[in-house]
Amino acid sequence: MEKAAQPRGWYLAREVGLLAGVSGDKVGQWARYGYIRSSWSSAIPRIYSFQDVAEAIAVHELLDRGVAHADIRKAIDGLRDEHGDWPLQTAPLATTDRRQTSPRVALRAEGTAYDIGRKRGQTFLSFVELQDIAQLLRRGGWALRELPDVTRIEVDPDRLSGRPTIRDRRIPAEKVARIAKTPGGLRVLQTGYDVTKREAEDAIHWYERAQQIADQAA
Repeated sequence: MEKAAQPRGWYLAREVGLLAGVSGDKVGQWARYGYIRSSWSSAIPRIYSFQDVAEAIAVHELLDRGVAHADIRKAIDGLRDEHGDWPLQTAPLATTDRRQTSPRVALRAEGTAYDIGRKRGQTFLSFVELQDIAQLLRRGGWALRELPDVTRIEVDPDRLSGRPTIRDRRIPAEKVARIAKTPGGLRVLQTGYDVTKREAEDAIHWYERAQQIADQAA
């Protein structure tokens, strides 16, 4: 995603949470404290973009790796001038070895990485690259880390305002999951929406796991 990219997609906090693996309340907290933006509106209810959702996934990933909140915020502030409004996606980031007492955010450069938090300029030979956040989001977000066999969910910021859909379709994955779990739902989906059994199963697996993760994080 380019530094000068414009916001795309349109999400409320609950929808961000389903994709980022956190509660909607946590999304709001991160926006208030500057870890992520609400690019479309900072009024209540906040309205987020696809890029904001990807930043939320990156924050979740960094926290999972043991990086302190203060170090994440310092990294964001240190990167924003050069890497724009969504620096956790546009900068080539890594973290220092999670076996350290306090893992840090690092910026990759020519086979090494340097600290952009508390000790700017310190280099690290041992580091772990941040995953391709945008690609994970396009596949369905945080829940897809645990669902490698789910391949028929897609998040396209230019389709249905970025709602997760059946791949290459304009059919919301959450709607498919809800219908599929009703009596006769699979037949309704097959005859009324031309949704295959595999597509319906992927929607169910995605939605149930995404909802479960968000509920556990609440």
